[in-house]
Amino acid sequence: MEIIKITESNIDTEHICCSIAEKKGENCVQSKKDWMRERLKEGLIFKKLNVRGKVFIEYIPAESAWFPFNAEGYMVINCFWVSGQYKGKGISNLLLEECINDSKLQGKRGIVVLSSKNKKPFLSDGNYFKYKGFKVADTAKPDYELLYISFNEDEVAPSIKECAKNGDIEEMGLVLNYSNQCPHTEKYVQIIKKVADSRELKIKINKYKNKSQAQNAPSPFTTYSLFYNGKFITNEVLSEKKFIKILDDCIEY
Repeated sequence: MEIIKITESNIDTEHICCSIAEKKGENCVQSKKDWMRERLKEGLIFKKLNVRGKVFIEYIPAESAWFPFNAEGYMVINCFWVSGQYKGKGISNLLLEECINDSKLQGKRGIVVLSSKNKKPFLSDGNYFKYKGFKVADTAKPDYELLYISFNEDEVAPSIKECAKNGDIEEMGLVLNYSNQCPHTEKYVQIIKKVADSRELKIKINKYKNKSQAQNAPSPFTTYSLFYNGKFITNEVLSEKKFIKILDDCIEY
């Protein structure tokens, strides 16, 4: 099985797995690749199986990660996805081993990944990582878990920053925080904004444009977090249908 590493020299020609081809009128692929180009300069590593599918792992040194973590010296997994026909063939183990080897070569303390006690969309499967020896380093509301594995027994465990621990924000109404770390966010943010506008609902949209903003976010998952009246609603990148259901179930007019 051939593994391809995305670099500045091949990023224009290689697909990025979870958004393989750009559809007319969309910029999903472009937004993610633009984000990646800047992160490659900061140590981002994106490795994928040489297939046309969602089979990849993406990781970056904690100091440059877009998460509110205290994890100096660790490597942070941004996204890890093996889907469809490629499941159950040992590919997850192969890609994780790539991350472990790269992290050790760089002299990292260990590896960190965000998951949840109860399985959530767009988050890594905590059960898999726990099976591979990862432990819970810290938690945040509602049920986020920061998992880690250290390469030395006496390493200090990473943690979630206090700003992201309680899952609440001070702003009232609908508030969406997001970044281009996922190729789908830009498209679906605009879709839910149109829905909110059609219902004459005000929605405040905050886009993280640099790591400093993301590292001081009010929620551990900076790719996408929706709040209503200060309370966390979801980290799922919502389709129009799912957003409408949330409005019908949760929002007071």
